[in-house]
Amino acid sequence: VQLQASGGGFVQAGDSLRLSCQASGRGFNVMAWFRQAPGKVREFVAAIGRTSDNTYYIDSVRGRFTISRDNAKNMGFLQMNSLKPDDTAVYYCAAARTEFLTILKNSYEYWGQGTEVTVSS
Repeated sequence: VQLQASGGGFVQAGDSLRLSCQASGRGFNVMAWFRQAPGKVREFVAAIGRTSDNTYYIDSVRGRFTISRDNAKNMGFLQMNSLKPDDTAVYYCAAARTEFLTILKNSYEYWGQGTEVTVSS
């Protein structure tokens, strides 16, 4: 499975961005987004199972970000609204064979290359 993330950019605080993740190949169940800010460790942001009602978010993005997927197109998305400077990071999409949502980086077997999001105040 290969993952290709896109959609990052430079925006102002309060703006929105939609990240996309195109997967080639199947054999995974959970899709997720992680992010890594400069000088910080990569952190979990959100995950989604095979169905749209199975999602999980970190507290700092809950209510502002929405994770979704289109299984027919083998794609995942992260809609980010009300962006804040603290959201500035490189965002990575990831996929896992497990059927259970997990925040652990080591549980994800497949990773995309990252797309950069910069939020200016």
